[in-house]
Amino acid sequence: MTERISTRPNPPRKFWRRVATFGAIVGPGIITANVDNDAGGLTTYSQAGAHFGTSLLWIFLPVAILLLMVQEMVNRMGVVTGQGLSDMIRERFGVKVAFYLMLAVLLTNFGNVMAEFAGIAAASEVLGLPPFVTVPVSALIVWLLVLKGSHKSVEKIFLFACIFYVAYPLTLYILKPDYMELGRAMLTPTVHFETDYLVMVIGIVGTTIAPWMQFYQQAFVAEKGISIQDYAYSKADTIIGSFIVNLVAACIVAVCAITLHRANVRVDQAADAARSLEPLAGRAASYLFAAGLLNASLFAASILPLSTSYTICEALGWESGISKDFTQAPQFYVIYTALIVCGAVVVLIPGVSFIKVMFWSQVINGLLLPVIVVFILLLVNDKRVMGKFVNGKIYNMLCWGAVVLLTLISVTYVAAMIAG
Repeated sequence: MTERISTRPNPPRKFWRRVATFGAIVGPGIITANVDNDAGGLTTYSQAGAHFGTSLLWIFLPVAILLLMVQEMVNRMGVVTGQGLSDMIRERFGVKVAFYLMLAVLLTNFGNVMAEFAGIAAASEVLGLPPFVTVPVSALIVWLLVLKGSHKSVEKIFLFACIFYVAYPLTLYILKPDYMELGRAMLTPTVHFETDYLVMVIGIVGTTIAPWMQFYQQAFVAEKGISIQDYAYSKADTIIGSFIVNLVAACIVAVCAITLHRANVRVDQAADAARSLEPLAGRAASYLFAAGLLNASLFAASILPLSTSYTICEALGWESGISKDFTQAPQFYVIYTALIVCGAVVVLIPGVSFIKVMFWSQVINGLLLPVIVVFILLLVNDKRVMGKFVNGKIYNMLCWGAVVLLTLISVTYVAAMIAG
């Protein structure tokens, strides 16, 4: 009788081929989503937790779904058309519409860029580093990264920077919270029709689904040249990014809720939260929070000027992209450089406070978002451009419903501000 020798079969080649393909395509979705947890975002989330406790945690589940749907649409358009969003808006709606829309995006994004360098300065102070050194050095590193790096090298660095967002889940773990209490808060909607509460809701939505994200991800996908055959991998990249960013944001709110809110500590920016954590939760929690802020601010200080350069150049028909050098795309690099230099210089002016700039830039994002989503929906449902890759009926119903809801929240907020 012949003895059979059992051997474990080798993993199928098809599986490893899929892993390799995903590794080559991953980037636009995860990077775009994680950058959204920037200095302005961390300030908004810190204030949400410190001022309102866990009562706003529920909002991250619907926001995660909405973020996924919006980013999936621009991701799909980038793969199918090979064009950026502002390029498509200019072709479909004309130069005048594109110009005014880009002007609004430029002003909002410049406020965000200033917020990033303000975040670098604030985090440096918490960590014992001089801002007058860290801000110029950070600006130079950010500038050289894009000017001298290739598309692939820059993408790898950005992906590596995403790892450091684990600082916030780690901070929450150190605090040993009641996870059942946090779970109930996430699953139980709590709504207040007060102006401050509505402003915070708009701020959270605006910072989590910022208008610059749609322009950047579609431009990133188009420049990367992802084929329609590989769209499933690109979609997975978008799904992962959308849920990671909301998980991190919820952790920040929870950290501030179970420490600062319970101690009745008010904060104006994320750095205040980091400082206030030390007497309440220990130096490790404080330093982790500040280190996360520094990484997030430095990361976003690279992406936001880049996103703005893509957006403006596409809208005006200029050459753009990291894959091109200065002689091929001079306007692209001039805009990128100007945003970095101006953002860093203004932050170093003595006595300038960016607390309101950081928060209100996120609120303006929230007010601008429904307008951007309307343009996206009109473009993604154009069969002449998208062919069979237009939205389905249910998808459209959900997206238009979200636009109506966001618009109602925004109108309610503006009306409350006028009445108050």
